Amino acid sequence: MVLVRAAPSAATAFAWATAVVALYAFLDFELVKVPFLPIASVGTAVAFYVGFKNNAAYDRFWEGRKIWGGIVNVSRTWANAVLAYVEGDDATKDRAALVLRHVAWVNALRIQLRSKSRYHQWRAKRRERWEWIKVVEAALRQDFDAEVGQFITPDELDEIKRHANRATHLVRLQGEHLQRLFEEQQLDLFKQIELMKLLEELYSLQGKCERIKATPFPRQYAYYARLFTWVFVAVLPCGLLEVFGEGISRDALLSGHVMPAITMVVSSTIVTWVFVTMEVVGDFSEDPFEGSVADVPMNALSRTIEIDLKQMIGDDSVPEPEAPLFDSTLY
Repeated sequence: MVLVRAAPSAATAFAWATAVVALYAFLDFELVKVPFLPIASVGTAVAFYVGFKNNAAYDRFWEGRKIWGGIVNVSRTWANAVLAYVEGDDATKDRAALVLRHVAWVNALRIQLRSKSRYHQWRAKRRERWEWIKVVEAALRQDFDAEVGQFITPDELDEIKRHANRATHLVRLQGEHLQRLFEEQQLDLFKQIELMKLLEELYSLQGKCERIKATPFPRQYAYYARLFTWVFVAVLPCGLLEVFGEGISRDALLSGHVMPAITMVVSSTIVTWVFVTMEVVGDFSEDPFEGSVADVPMNALSRTIEIDLKQMIGDDSVPEPEAPLFDSTLY
């Protein structure tokens, strides 16, 4: 997989370096030979710039992962508090409704965060020929009715589907349920307040996710990182001619003395592949909720929450953990 994904940039770099050698050796085009020192300086600057971009992109991914770690923790706390606090003749039914509605919220939030912006719709269309993209998109489980409707009543499903932010209104239903329990004296005021604080924490975590989703990675960083990278790799073979050019000439190549030319082409190809790969790595981390193979694993985390909470309430319909789509060693 690594070789397959590296092939386009490596092939382009190999062809361009070969063309530079041909221009220099066979057409005596001396202008393609430039001093290596300024190019090396540009390469250092590009490496720092791309490194800065990748660090910023990874920070966005890691923040998203920490938020979803918080969702997992609060979910377990919510289920434990519901089981401990809710009492009365219909306690078992109310506990199950509150816990399963929370699982519905987790899946609703996951589906909302996976909705693609116009930029990512355009980028996904460009990459739709890649088979692994199709595998990922087929496994995202984005059918709202199927993923959310199994945990709530049909009336609740119809009600929340009328709203744009469906996850928000699922938490609202939780609050209304707690108020009914308080009015029916199945929940005292102190316990209601404690449970409402957990709902407040869920809104806080949801808002943090929506902040990342609604604030795209600044395109100027991504654009100029790519531009600077391609400018550098374009002039790199010209600078390497100064290093290997002593042994590169028409007579040398025709007489079979090709090692300097081969070394120059291979070196240029490897350096180009490294820089282009570094630049692309940041693209896969900058938006952690867009459904890419390197995004926050919300499907797996949602399934973990569902398994834990169903086992806590004694529900027998416990699903299997989310299976990985790809062997992680391939990436």
